[in-house]
Amino acid sequence: MTPVGSAVPTPGQPRPAEFIAIMASLMALNALSIDMMLPALGQIRDDLAVAGPNDQQLVVTSYIVGFAIGQLFQGPLSDRFGRRPVLFAGLAAYALAAFAAMAAGGIQGLLAARFLQGIASAAPRVVAVAVVRDIYGGRRMAEVMSIVMMVFIVVPVLAPGLGAIVLVFGDWRLIFGFLGAAGLAVLAWTALRLPETRPPERREPLTPAWLAGALREALTTRQTLGYTLATGCLFGALLAYISSAQQIFTEVYPLGPWFPVVFGVVVIGMAGASLINSRLVATVGMRRLSHGALLGFLAAGLALVALSLAMRPPPLAMLLVLLALALFCFGLIMPNFNALAMEPMGRIAGTASSVVGAVTTAMAGVIGGYIGQHFDGTVTPLALGLAFCPAVALGVVLVTERGRLFRAGG
Repeated sequence: MTPVGSAVPTPGQPRPAEFIAIMASLMALNALSIDMMLPALGQIRDDLAVAGPNDQQLVVTSYIVGFAIGQLFQGPLSDRFGRRPVLFAGLAAYALAAFAAMAAGGIQGLLAARFLQGIASAAPRVVAVAVVRDIYGGRRMAEVMSIVMMVFIVVPVLAPGLGAIVLVFGDWRLIFGFLGAAGLAVLAWTALRLPETRPPERREPLTPAWLAGALREALTTRQTLGYTLATGCLFGALLAYISSAQQIFTEVYPLGPWFPVVFGVVVIGMAGASLINSRLVATVGMRRLSHGALLGFLAAGLALVALSLAMRPPPLAMLLVLLALALFCFGLIMPNFNALAMEPMGRIAGTASSVVGAVTTAMAGVIGGYIGQHFDGTVTPLALGLAFCPAVALGVVLVTERGRLFRAGG
């Protein structure tokens, strides 16, 4: 595979821009599956007679739980059989699960299909990270992942609006039909254009002994474990925002059809942060950028807590500014934390990608779901979550780095 900065790719391999687009599309399926649902949650609740006032969030949570479980085995399988077979099987299953959700006759069937869709969507996420790590390491991986994340982050901005447009032409079932078609389109693209980056001579036996050793290596490497746990805390904050956004912006602030626009405005700063990170990380370093952004995230969360307790509800403009600041910092943190977690794992990139992805997603599902289920008609539960999560992440990073932030060399 040609480095991203090269202008002439190896024959038969995608050009750098196409390679980045393929990686972004693989990761974007996950974001699309979550955020495109948001405008339809109320319709799903009414159509399927969902009982609890916050139970509509389970459409998101069930997918996240499946996504976390799926990542546990997709990486080891890709280390054994190669990236392409695992990716193709996952994309096919993703499309089938989306069509099953489209046909669901009740909430239990829908949640089961969403759970299976989450398991399947773990394959493109794990394989995308493993493919990038197969080719790059260190700051270069952070730079490439920043560009991928910039494209990927645009999806949450556009997805609610896209979901709202689809609802103009049909009900919530049409959204799942769209997701199934998207999965098949990405499957066709990768089958035609993405080469295998795990050649046979580098594949592992997948014996119980090897698997145990690989898992032990990923879970006992201080840098990998520390930045994985910190990432999980911060991902939980993002999921809390995604889970609560529809209720906050339609119940606390009755924005109605403007909800997708406001949601997108808040999230768009993450894309800008990823672009800035891709330009600066090679000279400034992963730790300096991400540690500074983590302190900024914590400051924004604490300010939001103070605002939510002082004013109920706080002025919408002030709320949006603080949310946008927190998510801008999130955009600077995530590609660097992911690269730092994966940096020591080149030999077992697929399995390590599974461990990192499964742990961070499981943590995010529990943390984000807990915060979301405490929505009480105010923004205070979300504000507390956006302060608590970076505070815990900061503590984990301090332990990982033995009390030193902004250390050079990474």
